[in-house]
Amino acid sequence: MSARGLRREAGRTGLLFASLGGMIGSGWLFGALNAAKIAGPASLISWVIGGIAVLLLAFVFAELSTMFPRPGAVIVFPKLCFGPLTAQVMSWINFLAYIAVAPVEAVAIVSYANNFAPGLVNPSAGTLTLKGVIASAVLMAAFNVINLLAIRLVLHVNNAITWWKLAVPALTVIALIAVHFRAQNFFQYGFAPAGLGGTFAAVSGSGIIFTYLGFRQAIELAGESANPSRNLPFAILGSVLLCVLLYLGLQIAFIGALTPSNLANGWAHLSFPGISGPFAGLAGGLGLTWLAATLYADAAISPGGTGIIYITTAARVVYATADEGLAPRRLAGLSAAGVPVPSLILAFLVGLLFLAPLPSWRSLVTYLSSIGVLAYGVGPVVFYAFRRTLPEQDFPRPFRLRHGDLVAALAFIVANLVVFWAGASVTNHLFGGLLIAFLLYVGWQFARHGTLEHLHWRGALWLGPYFFGLWLITFLGPLHGTHTLGPVSGPVVIALFSLLILRLACACALADPAEAKARFKQTHS
Repeated sequence: MSARGLRREAGRTGLLFASLGGMIGSGWLFGALNAAKIAGPASLISWVIGGIAVLLLAFVFAELSTMFPRPGAVIVFPKLCFGPLTAQVMSWINFLAYIAVAPVEAVAIVSYANNFAPGLVNPSAGTLTLKGVIASAVLMAAFNVINLLAIRLVLHVNNAITWWKLAVPALTVIALIAVHFRAQNFFQYGFAPAGLGGTFAAVSGSGIIFTYLGFRQAIELAGESANPSRNLPFAILGSVLLCVLLYLGLQIAFIGALTPSNLANGWAHLSFPGISGPFAGLAGGLGLTWLAATLYADAAISPGGTGIIYITTAARVVYATADEGLAPRRLAGLSAAGVPVPSLILAFLVGLLFLAPLPSWRSLVTYLSSIGVLAYGVGPVVFYAFRRTLPEQDFPRPFRLRHGDLVAALAFIVANLVVFWAGASVTNHLFGGLLIAFLLYVGWQFARHGTLEHLHWRGALWLGPYFFGLWLITFLGPLHGTHTLGPVSGPVVIALFSLLILRLACACALADPAEAKARFKQTHS
């Protein structure tokens, strides 16, 4: 495999900071406000739920990633377990999940910059003007130029930025709590004004899951780590736990810093003038001009750092797709520095399409949250199947997850719940787009080969019932659906459905995954 051309220069700290860099971006600038608008003070529970959801996924991927430390691992896992057709479908999902993040971070930077250079954002619609699109495209080009460096140098750049990105939010928490903390805010205007449904909806709709899913950066760089068995669990689990604590602190500080005038119209109508961002607006209102200035600087640095690291990993996903024979081989080309340059170029060009007049940041991250957990929801399914087809006595895990079947089942259930909480308006576009892509792919394959027998259908048979069932349950749910299922009955149906899909997928998995066995032996010999 051409993975040998990638340089194994990603150390323990580099991988940890890669995941942290992916988790601390525009999400921390906007997430607290959006979560509070949807769920009120119960948004604290939303952050915990999101953290638990992603932590379950992180545990599953800690075992899988150390078994097969490959670049673009989320493409490799389904191919080894279910065959090429499943991997092909998941490659589309992962491509969209990764490729859209850098444009979102560029849009966040431009939105803040509009306060100093008006004309970048349409104030009535919140979408980019032509000047804003050009500015965002220039930022994305800068992200790509930095990624032309060898991976060791890219991670050094990311490490330096991440130290800043950790310090500023922590300083914000301390400063806001020290200067103004109104404990009455947590109960005076209702702890959970939107009820249980609002608490769950905030997990998908406010940027919580979008933020936490940054943990995946270490997974995609696994093939470039000298000691993945030691480094990956530390980076994956450490980044999630650190960010849960950080974001809980930010949400507490934000709610406590609000004044009665901020809450005069209730949580749902909470806002700040212009596109100043909640923390910068609060700091300015409390007379903390130095903090407001710092936050305006961070509005460029934090999303910029996240954009850089997501371009890094998006290119690795494209590279892995080509390296596994699921995309043109030319995309697996490497520079002398071991950088997948053709993949970087493709990531940049497709990313530009997301700079067309976009919906709000909040609407876009709801979509990205759903497609992100759908991309990573396959991990628990692969885990569950490999525990049966790759028995531990013959294939000892470098990192073994205790009670693995239970954790995998819970992780799969929670991943599907995140999609359910995103609502029918999101899943209509998500699964509709996947259906169109699949029909075009099948048509192209038939036109090229005159038959469809070569597509390894058996391994992918579970995807149809899974996608259709998840769409149908969400369509029947309370968020933009028919309200046939409520905030309690819906999750119960999702849980039962998820367990059925796990069993079906396990039955569809390759009974003798020869390639997986060979790669495991090669990696751990």
